[in-house]
Amino acid sequence: MRVAVLASGSGTILEALLGRRLPIVAVVTDRPCGALEIARATGIPAELVARADFGPSFDRVAYTHDIVDVLQRHEVDLVAIAGFGTILSKPFVDAYGGRAVNTHPALLPSFKGWHAVRDALEFGVKVTGTTVHLVTEDVDSGPILAQEAVTVRDDDTEATLHERIKEVERRLYPDVIERLVKARA
Repeated sequence: MRVAVLASGSGTILEALLGRRLPIVAVVTDRPCGALEIARATGIPAELVARADFGPSFDRVAYTHDIVDVLQRHEVDLVAIAGFGTILSKPFVDAYGGRAVNTHPALLPSFKGWHAVRDALEFGVKVTGTTVHLVTEDVDSGPILAQEAVTVRDDDTEATLHERIKEVERRLYPDVIERLVKARA
């Protein structure tokens, strides 16, 4: 089993995955970020597939093909999406459907999308959490593999709630990826 991690942020989920000694063979990012540096520092092949266009003219399909090409070059069996900031399109699902896992900072199907934590606070829920799910063409709609609740406190801000969700995510997500790796071994 060969695992690739797609990331865009500080790399805390990548660090949690590395702590499990999973067979990570590549880290791919869409921008310079902490995850890229962590991968390089640990000797894991790391590739930046820079997304230069964040406007309406962004060619999502062409960019997705670039990502798939990198993953195929590394002969990846499973893709762990760990805070990757670009939504990939149909060519990714065609290549890795059923073999791509995402983590989301809410209890899906509630609060899909990029602003899940803010949306949960604005809605006034008392409980939110994190979901690990398979990737499908419909964003944050794939089959759920695991979920765990996080209580919303009266004094929570978006930052404090998101950090508590990330604490759970850094444990739950590696659990699921490790289980999938062992099931294919």
